[in-house]
Amino acid sequence: MDKVLVSPSPHLHAKASTDSIMMDVVIALLPAVVVSILFYGWSEILLLAVSCVGCVGLEYLIARYLMKRPELFSGTSALVTGLLLAMNLPSTSPWWMALIGAVVAIGVAKMSFGGLGQNLFNPAITARVFLLISFPVQMTNWTLPNGFIRYADAVSGATPLGLIKEGLKSGNTIPEILAQNGLSAEMVVRDIGGSAGEISALALLLGFCYLLVRKVVKPWITISILATIAAIAAVFHGIDPAHFTGVNFNLITGGVLLGACFMATDYVTSPMSNWGGVIYGIGIGVIVMMIRYFGSYPEGMSFAILIMNCFVPLINRAFHQKKYGRA
Repeated sequence: MDKVLVSPSPHLHAKASTDSIMMDVVIALLPAVVVSILFYGWSEILLLAVSCVGCVGLEYLIARYLMKRPELFSGTSALVTGLLLAMNLPSTSPWWMALIGAVVAIGVAKMSFGGLGQNLFNPAITARVFLLISFPVQMTNWTLPNGFIRYADAVSGATPLGLIKEGLKSGNTIPEILAQNGLSAEMVVRDIGGSAGEISALALLLGFCYLLVRKVVKPWITISILATIAAIAAVFHGIDPAHFTGVNFNLITGGVLLGACFMATDYVTSPMSNWGGVIYGIGIGVIVMMIRYFGSYPEGMSFAILIMNCFVPLINRAFHQKKYGRA
């Protein structure tokens, strides 16, 4: 008589696999990737290529030859990390910086913890923060878009958040800074300095809607982040509109949408329960606004997500997901 092999529950299997889910994320990122290429041109194509090839190649080499566990290699997951890393870099970044970022993202933040599903911190954000601290000049060397769609010559152009921060230090008010630099919170595609992931809010939202339709992500983390940012901005701007930016400006500018839609929602580094996700998102929103309003950095999304990544194990202990078989 053949042996009967009994495995622990659950015994239900979904049609979706890790590769199919990661491929959906790749598809969702394509609108933003295409817009970034149109605005930043060949320099952005080079960064995307180096970052993606570096992440996929490094994960394969580490899993196959260093860890001797080829099953840990996930090409689509590494591809997502590569895309997100490139979208977080200035288009002026040298190719070797993208490669260093790939080493940090895959070799340090992901594979050193055991590979996909084991890492505590989001790999792409870890790499971005490492590069920002290690190469602050290159990571803040923004240029105005000058790619296949030309708005201006390739000249230096600070991000809107940077302009606001510097203008306030000089004693100007928010309305004066906006007027002097021709900024508008209603621009969903912007000819401004910044990383590739900041160029089109519309493209990011389109990709996020695709993920929602495909049921790849749930909206609670993203909604809680955006709602928290909006609430804090509304309060501070209502009290002192001359020195605190408003709701629209804070939702559209910087890395808020890229972080809230594609990075904070990472399966591995975000809470498992819906209520845990809400708490997680609120924490990110609060930290982002405190850094923007009172910190030395103009933007705080990357730091906020990394800080809240640390609290995810505690959040998972406090907010349990519904157990299998329970009504």
